[in-house]
Amino acid sequence: MKANVLRATAPIESNPLHFGDVEIPKPERGQVLVRVSACGVCRTDLHVIEAELPVRRLPLIPGHQIVGVVEKVGAGVQRYHAGDRVGVAWLHHTCGHCEYCRAGQENLCDNAEFTGYTVDGGYAEFALADESFTYRIPEGFADNQAAPLLCAGIIGFRALRLSGIQPGGRLGFYGFGSAAHVAIQVANYWNIAVYAATRDERHQRLALEMGAHWAGGAMGEPPERLDAAIIFAPAGELVPVALKALKKGGTLALAGIHMSPTPPLDYRLLYGERVVRSVANNTRQDGEEFLRIAAEIPIHTHIETYPLRDSNRALNSLKNDAIRGSAVLDVAHSA
Repeated sequence: MKANVLRATAPIESNPLHFGDVEIPKPERGQVLVRVSACGVCRTDLHVIEAELPVRRLPLIPGHQIVGVVEKVGAGVQRYHAGDRVGVAWLHHTCGHCEYCRAGQENLCDNAEFTGYTVDGGYAEFALADESFTYRIPEGFADNQAAPLLCAGIIGFRALRLSGIQPGGRLGFYGFGSAAHVAIQVANYWNIAVYAATRDERHQRLALEMGAHWAGGAMGEPPERLDAAIIFAPAGELVPVALKALKKGGTLALAGIHMSPTPPLDYRLLYGERVVRSVANNTRQDGEEFLRIAAEIPIHTHIETYPLRDSNRALNSLKNDAIRGSAVLDVAHSA
């Protein structure tokens, strides 16, 4: 099969992903082999490739927003059959018996495996997935349109919930990329007013087109105090900016898996029972609930597609804020 393989971490500007032939993996017990149709390109992929996250596996095929069709099933698989359309997300497998798994917090599992990070992912024609951590994709979503739902969508949904925002509230988005452009559609559905702060004017325009009540620069001050805020950009310098915009009792959710250093915080920004919390991974329940809501709305993703062999180019565009919405590798049409 054709795949993009990372052999050594490096800045994406050096185009470190090598496109070529590798063996098709074989599904083991409890696994399904997915023929990949599309794979979303995520900023977490950049963090993996550029070693902003600790190196866990090399060589590695990145990618964790996978949509495809089951090609084969391993022993014991009961949920899926060959030909079923499925989605594969970041959380690949959990141990099921650590204190977090037992408490229903599998996103915090001490022994979790992650798609495209600790196991090979979807920048390839085929990928393996655990049947228990695989999703059915709702009808009505084309493969390329569905791919960003598997991480940008799920994590944005979890961030919305952890922010504590309520219908009728005012919510700040700091950064308006792939996750935010999906999350704003859920916010609109829940009657939440979104105020988008992002450095790129193209992203500000997109936010307004998608129903934001206000859009301004990343360091800009919204015209009204916010009930909650989410930082999607991996920029620690935005933490005090967002805190300053919050009302008393508001929550700031940090949606990224990696963030640059946060500057020292003036305690006055936290005082008034403001809360700062991170958003870590996702649970299967997050995925199931989000995909149901995505179909109800229905979510429409803004995508820019790239051939499978152009993964380096897609990631370079992402790093330079050149993607309006989400980048997707169109594997099915990458002859």
